[in-house]
Amino acid sequence: MAQSLQVERLDHGVLSFHGPLTIENVAPFLNAVRREGAPTMILDFTGVPYLDSSGLGSLVSAYISCAKAGRRVALTGVNQRVRKVFEITKVEQIFLMFPTLSDALEAFTNAGSA
Repeated sequence: MAQSLQVERLDHGVLSFHGPLTIENVAPFLNAVRREGAPTMILDFTGVPYLDSSGLGSLVSAYISCAKAGRRVALTGVNQRVRKVFEITKVEQIFLMFPTLSDALEAFTNAGSA
């Protein structure tokens, strides 16, 4: 049986995911992203052990939708296995990535007050 993806809304614009982002879990991922209307959306991947091509596609799709709407997307807590998929598929340069959620929050808070 496939592992499910848990989505937790930590704060306005901050979504935390727990579980693999795979073809079985694309719908809850995209639904959570669509419901979040903040100008900057931070996706915390600390709890995501891996993703497959469907998961990667949904992540890129979410990024493009947000970019078209003038919104920013950042990823935090991306592990080495997921980062390797980004590197192999050449999408790592489109995503703004931070080591931790607090790093991302600090960067956007400081950017807003600069």
